[in-house]
Amino acid sequence: MNQHIYSRKPASNSAIPDVIFILLIANGLVYALQQFAPEIMGRLFALQPLVSPPSYQFPPFMPWQLVTYGFMHDTRSLMHILFNMLMLWMFGRDLERMMGVRRFLIYYMVCVVGAGIVQLLVGVMQGWGVPTVGASGGVFGILLAYGMAFPNRRIMLMFPPIPMKAKYFVIMLGLFELSIGFSGVNNGVANFAHLGGMLFGFLLIRYWGRRRRQ
Repeated sequence: MNQHIYSRKPASNSAIPDVIFILLIANGLVYALQQFAPEIMGRLFALQPLVSPPSYQFPPFMPWQLVTYGFMHDTRSLMHILFNMLMLWMFGRDLERMMGVRRFLIYYMVCVVGAGIVQLLVGVMQGWGVPTVGASGGVFGILLAYGMAFPNRRIMLMFPPIPMKAKYFVIMLGLFELSIGFSGVNNGVANFAHLGGMLFGFLLIRYWGRRRRQ
């Protein structure tokens, strides 16, 4: 188990820890606002690209969008927010209890912002621009930390429904996202943002590890 993730002040042992509860409520409220004012919410708070075609109708990128996009979801698919919030709750509970409230919140937000940065850079490299929304960058960072903290804990996959150790699940997930990202398939999913969340999460855990050894 990775000792660098631990906090000196663990969170309470409740069914829904404090930060996860706040994140669930915040995502739900923002999703509700998107139903009433989808255009305004999309223009102001979705992650706008740094590079966009001349006919692009949205305003340019603003720094606050690196945070706000992580609380928005695709209003055309209820499964988008339900899946992200389910993963956050399932894998984030033990992490928040282990990390403590402050460290868990920092970790999650670093993953969200890091995923957004990677998404912007990939957009510049590919020369296209589309708005990005979703908590997936933070969720994938949570999955990475879970695999590092509980590498041998068995989890049950949904598709296919087979048990697998957490460390193998995280490796498989990362390789899958990498292969889809480089395949060039336009599947409407920000695969590199997912990898960005995992990357920034890994770097933060390593940073905490170096500080702990000093």
